[in-house]
Amino acid sequence: MAISDILLLGEKRLYDKSEPVLREELSDFIPQINLMFDTIADFRNKYGSGRAIAAPQIGLFKRIICLNIDKPVALINPVINSFSDEMIELWDDCMSFPNLLVKVKRHKSVSVKFLDLQWEEQIWELTDDLSELIQHEYDHLDGILAIQRAIDNKTFKWKK
Repeated sequence: MAISDILLLGEKRLYDKSEPVLREELSDFIPQINLMFDTIADFRNKYGSGRAIAAPQIGLFKRIICLNIDKPVALINPVINSFSDEMIELWDDCMSFPNLLVKVKRHKSVSVKFLDLQWEEQIWELTDDLSELIQHEYDHLDGILAIQRAIDNKTFKWKK
């Protein structure tokens, strides 16, 4: 998969909601999950950033998020089950609009429950940038883009 295969802003399918992954179909999606990790690496090489991608961004409308922070991790059927009241404000970017930044407010911390590739339940408590990252990718699963979370219609800027 190449960066050019990422669905870009303007692609109507990015607003579609993703379906849960069924246990019996997980093995069918392993090639796409591996391609998602490759896409993160390719994006980093080209843009110098990129830590995660959601399956809808490659046209796979299943509830899968791939992260590569310290190591590659796939989150299957993630659910954010708690949000802090405290919010943070930051410039958000996205692989689907790589040269655009949008200022958003996100919850400072979240708890996310998901299945790993062995279909075992995991629960992560995340704060700050990782909390923001999961919220961003989770939104993709529901067809929500960061531009829809903009603080106002003037909080956009071009990224070099």
